[in-house]
Amino acid sequence: MHIIGLLLLIFATIFWIKMLIDCVRNPTLRDTQKIVWVLIIIFLHLIGALLYYILARSKPGLSA
Repeated sequence: MHIIGLLLLIFATIFWIKMLIDCVRNPTLRDTQKIVWVLIIIFLHLIGALLYYILARSKPGLSA
């Protein structure tokens, strides 16, 4: 039972970091938008990362 919780924690952490990196590298966001999204991701943790994933992440193949 503990291994499942540990795996979920690891995957959630990896997802959080990936969304944070994607936000910083996202060419479609202006600098002020990036700052706001980074703060949302940092302070809301997994919920902020999920919000960014749904609302603002860079789509694969669409980056300039």
